[in-house]
Amino acid sequence: MGRRPVTVRMARWSAEHPWRALAMWVVFVAVCFVGGNAAGLTEATAKDMAIGESGRAGVIVEQGKFDTEPAMENVLITAQSGTLDKAAAQKAAKDAATALRTVPGVAKVGEPVPSRDGSALLVPVTMSGDPETASDRVEPLRAATATVQQAHPQLRVEEVGGPSISKALDDTLGKDFHRAELLSLPVTLAILIIAFGALIAAGVPVLLAMSSVAAAMGLSTLVSHLIPASDSTSSVILLIGMAVGIDYSLFYVRREREERAKGRGHVDAVEIAAETSGHAVVVSGTAVIIAMAGLFLAGDAIFSSLAVGSILVVAVAVLGSLTVLPALLAKLGRWVDRPRVPFLWRLTARRIGPDGQPMAGRFWPIVLRPALRRPLATLVVSVLALLALAAPALGMKLKFPGTEDLPRTTAAMQAYDRLTAAYPSNGTSHTVAVQAPAEQADAVKAALTRLANSAQSDPLFAKLETTGPEIKVSPDHTVSVLSVATPYSTRSAEAEQSLHRLRNDLVPAALDSVPGAEYAVGGGVAESDDYASHIWHKLPVVVGFVLALTFLVMAWTFRSVVVALTSIILNLLSAAAAYGLLVLVFQNTWAEGLLGFTSMGAIVTWLPLFLFVVLFGLSMDYHVFVVSRIREAVQRGVPNREAVAEGIAGSAGVVSSAAIVMVAVFAIFATLSTIDMKQLGVGLAAAILLDATIIRAVVLPSVMTLLGNANWWAPRFLRGGGKHAAPTGRDSAPEGEEPTRELVGAA
Repeated sequence: MGRRPVTVRMARWSAEHPWRALAMWVVFVAVCFVGGNAAGLTEATAKDMAIGESGRAGVIVEQGKFDTEPAMENVLITAQSGTLDKAAAQKAAKDAATALRTVPGVAKVGEPVPSRDGSALLVPVTMSGDPETASDRVEPLRAATATVQQAHPQLRVEEVGGPSISKALDDTLGKDFHRAELLSLPVTLAILIIAFGALIAAGVPVLLAMSSVAAAMGLSTLVSHLIPASDSTSSVILLIGMAVGIDYSLFYVRREREERAKGRGHVDAVEIAAETSGHAVVVSGTAVIIAMAGLFLAGDAIFSSLAVGSILVVAVAVLGSLTVLPALLAKLGRWVDRPRVPFLWRLTARRIGPDGQPMAGRFWPIVLRPALRRPLATLVVSVLALLALAAPALGMKLKFPGTEDLPRTTAAMQAYDRLTAAYPSNGTSHTVAVQAPAEQADAVKAALTRLANSAQSDPLFAKLETTGPEIKVSPDHTVSVLSVATPYSTRSAEAEQSLHRLRNDLVPAALDSVPGAEYAVGGGVAESDDYASHIWHKLPVVVGFVLALTFLVMAWTFRSVVVALTSIILNLLSAAAAYGLLVLVFQNTWAEGLLGFTSMGAIVTWLPLFLFVVLFGLSMDYHVFVVSRIREAVQRGVPNREAVAEGIAGSAGVVSSAAIVMVAVFAIFATLSTIDMKQLGVGLAAAILLDATIIRAVVLPSVMTLLGNANWWAPRFLRGGGKHAAPTGRDSAPEGEEPTRELVGAA
């Protein structure tokens, strides 16, 4: 008997020394978590996240070292209905100014500013203190404004501004995420209890996933000193960690229970689970890590930080599945199946047939029958259906969500809509940033003034509310900044046209004559446009990298070029269908009432790239596990078609359970208020559902049945020998005959 793989030896040692393995895992998680918190987090700066011309504009502004702008609030006075009573509005504005001057945290109250059309009156309010914490101190201002509203019921008196909007959104989104957190854990536990029929067995996957997440969060904090972290890193660690941690535990625990049902001892059952499911976990973990590593090629600080978090949590989950999980299973022994849920236990218990293999139930043989009997017809129909679902992706448009895409359920956002309608220059704006030698400051100011005046005659830009353009100049006179407003929403075609007008015509015409001037146009519209171009440019690079390395890993693991190639094609098909479904739902309006959103006519810019690597990685979990079971059967000498039926039916329970957990958790994200979280939740949930059903239960068995022994073809240098050699099973009965008496006849 040859030397066992290191993964098996690790699992065997952990099973024979469970207390040591458990103690080492607890110490590892504690050291990672505590060490990370002690080291502190290094966040990505504006320079780290600079993309395209808008990124250069941000860097120029940052280099100007401008004094921090104070936080600004406004009291907006409009009519409840009809025409605004100007005398009553002036009286309300005076009362508001008097009330706000006595509020702590108010530095200055400006003079009322009437709108051009006379429909509104605006009282500007300057807050004192740190602008970053202004939203935490805005409540007294809102209370004072509410008092003025009570005194003037015939008018609409509202508090609106950056801090009040941030406060309202934080409250709304905080409740959303709190609800999602409260729902996700019990939903996950409930599904696992149904899958295992026993409470302890259901708790083990959650325990591994949560400890992996804790350790990875600490490690990512340490790594942030090399690769700066983004705000989303911890959320992605939680999302990916719970998904893969539960998946790996499900694969492992199911196989260990299956081996015990055959009469194996606890330690032997753990060892066999390590050699089979453990090996599949290592391969699938490697595939997920490769997919996530593709994010580094995006050349984006945010994606790099997400890659770090994802890779760390997957690596920790794989390590836990090879160490602490075998220790837990060996120590618990048959207690892992306690306490049993009577009906569910009988439903989930695996029956072992005379050949020592798990017996299939009635459901999956019925599902697999078309693919096994008529593989070509089944393959053609299923692939055409998936391609039809993927077709809308050809018309995908990418945009950043704008202010207009934030939930309108709050009074602050409703007030913001009235503010931008009455004062268009307070809405969407472009930032023209110029860096030039200090002696050119006057020339730059004159050029920017001409630029602002030229924009006034163009309907794509908003009229100035003041007598002239406000140009900010840095203390050293090397950086000048001008804001040019447009009356159109951030993601509208007109706003994009105004950006191109500035970049291609107005800005070069005004500034090209200034010696030594370096300029760039930024702002929300520019960031959306630049980032979309960046994603379209980087997506083929990332996809190519992920496909190439995944192909090599799969070919080496299964000693088969064909298995590797079909794996790639099936996962691409799954991702394409998910893209198409996303476009079908969110670029149109038919699902707005169903999912509670307002269509932005586009997909959130960062989503396609992130969705691809996540889906490709998670899909490989199922694929590796299913194909590993098929390969085991072929290596035992089972004919190919029967091996396909046995492998898919034998793994269907665990794959379905893992998929249901992920679909349920991802679907919770679809209930959140923001459009980006809705798109992420629907995209992930739909893709996992398609992958675990159509791809794994219809397309995969059709392909592998059709190919027969060709599934395992590989060049001579790749075939190897021993346990990992490419199997050479015999072909099964001709198409149309019964694949197996036990699997199909039982139906």
